[in-house]
Amino acid sequence: MVPIPNSYWVHSGTLLAGEYPGSRDDESSMDRMTNFIKSGIDTFIDLTQDGELPSYSDLLQEHARGNNIDVTYTRLPIVDFGLPSFKQMTMILDKVDRSLESGKKVYVHCWGGVGRTGTVIGCYLVRHGAKPLDALDQLSAWWQSIPKRIFHPRTPETDEQIQFVLNWKENS
Repeated sequence: MVPIPNSYWVHSGTLLAGEYPGSRDDESSMDRMTNFIKSGIDTFIDLTQDGELPSYSDLLQEHARGNNIDVTYTRLPIVDFGLPSFKQMTMILDKVDRSLESGKKVYVHCWGGVGRTGTVIGCYLVRHGAKPLDALDQLSAWWQSIPKRIFHPRTPETDEQIQFVLNWKENS
């Protein structure tokens, strides 16, 4: 089970991807944070730019302290509808891998969980042995469980983001 509807497990119980985990008001945000914590998520990788959305990191830390849980929040921004540089993508994937290797449970997100998140997860799958087309097919299959697929029929969102995944190579 996923902590919020517009998210999906990449690796059940350890790597989750989706939309912004906060909400418009603190009460709804706290409810959502509770769901993430109950799901075991303790590492949040935020792909949004500073100021793009209300920050949830203070609320997350407050909630974690209240429950005696350690959480990590890291912002590794990509411009909305944009592409990261090779160096940026490598840095994001390294952060995901290091976190998972140290036993953390990771949530990767952007605003809608569509473009930037799909691009990162597609490249993550390629890094871990998937052929690029297979990675995109897997993303598409996961995306079918997402309610917002009605408004955003594919992930990654733009042709350029899809091409980025298709062209992703670690030793570029």
